[in-house]
Amino acid sequence: MNSRQIELIRSTFVQVESIADQATALFYERLFELDPALRPMFSVRTSADGTRLMRTVKSAVNLLDRPYALVSAMEALGRRHLAGGVKDEHYVTIGAALLWTLERGLGHAFTPDVKNAWLTFYLLTANTMKAAIARYNATVEADEPDAVACLN
Repeated sequence: MNSRQIELIRSTFVQVESIADQATALFYERLFELDPALRPMFSVRTSADGTRLMRTVKSAVNLLDRPYALVSAMEALGRRHLAGGVKDEHYVTIGAALLWTLERGLGHAFTPDVKNAWLTFYLLTANTMKAAIARYNATVEADEPDAVACLN
């Protein structure tokens, strides 16, 4: 991400934070509208769940100028998502819900440049999480005994 994109993400995230409860409600509502099968993977029962989402996004936003720390944090988040049942194809729906939420929450401030910055940010974080999951799965598969050998 370039410095202008980072600036746009940070300045608009401040606006999103000011409507955090509304933004998280919009996000989850849209996410489950797009894919109701995702509902069991996310525990959206209390305001703490929405707070956790905002805290996660804020942490990533704060790490934008420290790429190695951001990658490490997103890899760890990807592994937690894997444990929760999130699959590669879910990241498309999550991204769509995020951009939809930002558009609604930011209104006129959601310019094409802001949209592009958030899309770049989301793709960076989602692809980092998916790569961590793929590496983890490859390691697990390499460590599993051959199924045919177990049968003999």
